[in-house]
Amino acid sequence: MALRKSLSLAALTACLVLALPLSAAPKKKAPAKKVEEAPTLPTLLPPAPRYLVPQSALTSVRNPKEIEEETGGRMGIALVDREGALILGFNRDDRFAMCSTFKAPLAAAVLIGAQGGKFGLEGEIPFTKEDILDYAPVVKKNKKRGRMSMAELAEAAVEVSDNSAANLLLPMLGGPEGLTSFIRAHGDKITRLDRIEPELNENIEGDPRDTTSPAAMAGLMGRLLFRDMAAADADTLRGWLNASTTGDKRIKAGLPEGWTSGSKTGSCGTAYNDVALVKSPAGEEYILAIYLDRPTVDDKKAEAAIAEAAHSALEFVSKAQKSGLN
Repeated sequence: MALRKSLSLAALTACLVLALPLSAAPKKKAPAKKVEEAPTLPTLLPPAPRYLVPQSALTSVRNPKEIEEETGGRMGIALVDREGALILGFNRDDRFAMCSTFKAPLAAAVLIGAQGGKFGLEGEIPFTKEDILDYAPVVKKNKKRGRMSMAELAEAAVEVSDNSAANLLLPMLGGPEGLTSFIRAHGDKITRLDRIEPELNENIEGDPRDTTSPAAMAGLMGRLLFRDMAAADADTLRGWLNASTTGDKRIKAGLPEGWTSGSKTGSCGTAYNDVALVKSPAGEEYILAIYLDRPTVDDKKAEAAIAEAAHSALEFVSKAQKSGLN
């Protein structure tokens, strides 16, 4: 992919945030008498590492603002490392419709719930023809059988984005409200699911329902995969993400040489999203979230813009070096 060498240091600092923790607000001094709060699950919020960025990195990647402007829409980007540091961000805290990207934390919630003994992954959920939506390739194949295990449904929700599979799983987690509570318990105060498929894809401008931010989703998936999930469950989710083919023309298409990825896409007609677990040639893992809302270009160009934004972000971080300073 050809990249324009038009990004100055000033433009980069205006569009990218380097090595900021996900909680970017300055810490306030604790009051003299602090009321003890209920314990919460640990999150990945250590001091962010610093990165040394050579001039070559600043001149070899495109400004994400330029990519966004060419789409005619609104783009958000966040790249988070294994330690929870937000390395790169562009419109990172803006709200975007999740579309089907919610199915990644949904699958994690199923795996964690099974690990905690709330249900068994082999437990089967029955369904009828009324439960089968227009886009439900795996559930449709099991129509005659009339039931699928939770593991099968979670796999279908991630790998092919089966809408009926997601809807069948949600009641086991307490519905959209229950999944939102799971997300809150794992440190994400932004992401929210309010409806089921296909209503959650409505994407009315300014409507906070069924939305996330790039930083919130990247941070959430980082906490789940890199810390909160049992190793075996995280590997299962990695496998489902890696097997997904819905994002072949998005982040995956923009990977620099030697990088690999597995992702969960989301498309709402007026939105194009991709959240990926990406791995560098050296084996370093990151979560990259790219959301594109209301582009005026066609589908092909919208997906190409996501690929180019991914390439720029990963090329940039691949040339940066941790300084080892806190």
